[in-house]
Amino acid sequence: MEKLLLGVLLLAFLPEGMTQKDLRGKVFIFPEESDTAYVTLIPRVRKPLRSFTLCLKAFTDLTRPYSLFSYSTKSKDNELLLFVNKVGEYDLYIGNTKVTFKVPRPIYGPVHLCVSWESVSGIAELWVNSRPVGRKGLRRGYTVGQDARIILGQEQDSFGGKFDVKQSFVGEIWDVSLWDHVVSLKNLCFNCYTGNILNWRALIYRVKGYVVVKPKL
Repeated sequence: MEKLLLGVLLLAFLPEGMTQKDLRGKVFIFPEESDTAYVTLIPRVRKPLRSFTLCLKAFTDLTRPYSLFSYSTKSKDNELLLFVNKVGEYDLYIGNTKVTFKVPRPIYGPVHLCVSWESVSGIAELWVNSRPVGRKGLRRGYTVGQDARIILGQEQDSFGGKFDVKQSFVGEIWDVSLWDHVVSLKNLCFNCYTGNILNWRALIYRVKGYVVVKPKL
């Protein structure tokens, strides 16, 4: 009953132009390079994050840098950013500070990415295709700000904008979930979508420009 009431309240107060849908079995397709095409995501709950787990799946044949998940605040454009510098090299930014994870022998094809971070230790952990890549430390004691603009398809160099076409994503993204705590990635099921901040089964979003929602292949 509580979940039903929350869903009704969310629908009643959706920002203009936003929609809420169960996107199981669907993907966002970004068909071409652009600095105008993106998807804005609205969190189910706005709160400061002392820890988080972010999971998503993606497919692209890009070899240049591109953004996978951009969470920007007015004070820090890279408050939380998952960015691919080159094939097999993932940058995680928290509070404008970066660590880099390198995946040995990256395989061409769809990737399932999960990253977690906790403030108390500063430890960030990355998993790719259900395998651990490693742990690194950054921003120990930091709190990720709550008043954020969350965007797929572009990297924000200012709050909600200043996109660079050469950092845009081209390809498909799906199964995006964000939790406000560290989830055990070792035991996380491959098809879990139930983040309490972003939930693919009840995703609140707005499409801008040339982005298409299609069934997953």
